[in-house]
Amino acid sequence: MIGNLYLISTPIGNLKDITLRSIETLKNVDLIAAEDTRRSGKLLKEYDVNTKMISYFEHNEEIRIKEIIGKLKKGLDIALISDAGTPTISDPGYRLVNEVHKNGIKISSLPGPSSVINALSVSGLPTDHFYFEGFLPRKKGRLIRFNFLSTLPATIILFESPYRLIKTLMDIEKYMGQRIVSVCREMTKIHEEIFRGSLWKTINHFKNKKSIKGEIVLLIAKAHYED
Repeated sequence: MIGNLYLISTPIGNLKDITLRSIETLKNVDLIAAEDTRRSGKLLKEYDVNTKMISYFEHNEEIRIKEIIGKLKKGLDIALISDAGTPTISDPGYRLVNEVHKNGIKISSLPGPSSVINALSVSGLPTDHFYFEGFLPRKKGRLIRFNFLSTLPATIILFESPYRLIKTLMDIEKYMGQRIVSVCREMTKIHEEIFRGSLWKTINHFKNKKSIKGEIVLLIAKAHYED
């Protein structure tokens, strides 16, 4: 009998943001593949999950895929989790999911936290059409991406480091013109901040901060969007 692969969403900040079904499944599977076992260990300890873990990240992905497929074929049930949020979204995992499908193995996704959807829902920007870009290139190809994004009639969603936020906001103004943006920082945590406004207002706001911390989701309204 072939085992199942479960994609389990984990909290993006607040450890209480996990479903009862996810906790139950993490306890019942034979193995958990985690992006960072030390970080995931804190979550598992919080909910008294003692299931064995192995690491699954970008640099060991090729080896782990063969290992995981082999274990699934032997009948083991395995859960895949990322450091935070929904697995495979700007995280390692889609290659494993692809191979699981190719091998005719059952796969289930247990829905839960996603920083992309969380940020979109609180941004106040149109949600009928949106485009997820993830992280922009730091140098090579950056202008090409901005030229492409500027043509999209949709809300654009980016991931950004706090150290590069102001530079990216200034680049948006330079290459895409004036837009309404929303910066979602430290979502679900104690110091959560949702800031929305024009580019110049947003740049000034964050320039005046002593420091910018936390993971950031940056949303850009489509051209000619009127607030």
